[in-house]
Amino acid sequence: MKLDIQHTVLDRFLKYVRIDTQSDPESNTFPSTEKQKNLGKVLVEELLEMGITDAHMDEHGYVYATIPANTDKENVPVICFCSHMDTSPDCSGRDVKPIIHRNYDGSDIRLPDDGQVVIRTKDHPNLKEQLGNDIVTASGATLLGADNKAGLAEIMDAAFFFMLHPEARRGAIRILFTPDEEIGRGVDHVDMKKLGADFGYTVDGEKRGTLEDETFSADAVTIEITGVSIHPGFARGKLESALKIAADIVAALPKDRWSPETTEGREGFVHPVSMSGAAEQARIQFIVRDFTVEKLHRHEDELRQIMEKVLKHYPNSRAEFKVTEQYRNMKEVLDKYPQVVDNALEGMRRAGLQPERHSIRGGTDGSRLSFMGLPCPNIFAGEHAFHSKEEWVSVQDMEKAVETIIHTAMVWEERA
Repeated sequence: MKLDIQHTVLDRFLKYVRIDTQSDPESNTFPSTEKQKNLGKVLVEELLEMGITDAHMDEHGYVYATIPANTDKENVPVICFCSHMDTSPDCSGRDVKPIIHRNYDGSDIRLPDDGQVVIRTKDHPNLKEQLGNDIVTASGATLLGADNKAGLAEIMDAAFFFMLHPEARRGAIRILFTPDEEIGRGVDHVDMKKLGADFGYTVDGEKRGTLEDETFSADAVTIEITGVSIHPGFARGKLESALKIAADIVAALPKDRWSPETTEGREGFVHPVSMSGAAEQARIQFIVRDFTVEKLHRHEDELRQIMEKVLKHYPNSRAEFKVTEQYRNMKEVLDKYPQVVDNALEGMRRAGLQPERHSIRGGTDGSRLSFMGLPCPNIFAGEHAFHSKEEWVSVQDMEKAVETIIHTAMVWEERA
């Protein structure tokens, strides 16, 4: 079926990226920043204007909505499409000024607000596929916010299409927009009963035509060190600085392997993300990543051994090693429901794409949703160089994502 789409995705995207929605990992509230709700309110207003009558935002900042079914079939699964509203705290998302570079000619893109920020083709090989397309960037002072406002705009455009085209047959479609994904809390308060979906897709991937059905498994490790503090004037033979112990542990990590900067593909890593403290107490926080839980535990055992080896040089000090599970590889769940991936791949083909299945060296809301009972791979949104001032997205890629969402929902109805 050829889709008659009057795309709204670009206008929606340009509107959304101008709304500051950075999340804050240091906050104890949920959502971590109240300003994320500013975008949530806009999304609800737009959904209601489309005629989606149950659209609302709850007290936690989640946006829920239902595109009603229009099929005579009774056994069509309820499908959820999900994107997140927050942007990364790694780079400012305030006062974003999006720029459209029409009919891209293949050259490097220099951003006007900071001449040092250049999106170079040698660093962004996917730009080679964008000749003649329209590229959206920020101005050089901020990130763009395509991660994940491209996904938001794509789901909204698909919803707009469905509400205008009753001839496009589908089962019920649930929309879920989440806060705080960038700081790992995106589905902490999702009401799964209210969501009421059987299967889902996050729309938060990179390259056009990709579907990601495998993620890292992830743990956090915290090492709490208790040293021996004493006045430095009387410290000889007595002082055991917890801060120096922490530094020794970090310095003992392998230099040629096991870190994000030395790994790729299916290699996991151990990464220290923060260190704080003083002579008496210190803390190191790590993230640990790999594609299998078995390898994850091996990394943790090796890290514990490094800690214990260092502590042998500080006989009066001690340390606590705490592991916290963060998320698990969605493939463990998705392999039980092959139709979730198959239907999305068919949706991409009907959108005129040659689909590719990828693994993510990271995680998505879908990682946790899969283990919460909603098998949920990740569809491309077209976002590139996320979390940086060099972030960019192609208008044509966003339009293909919209088509993929629409076709995927229709495939579910057709195959039911």
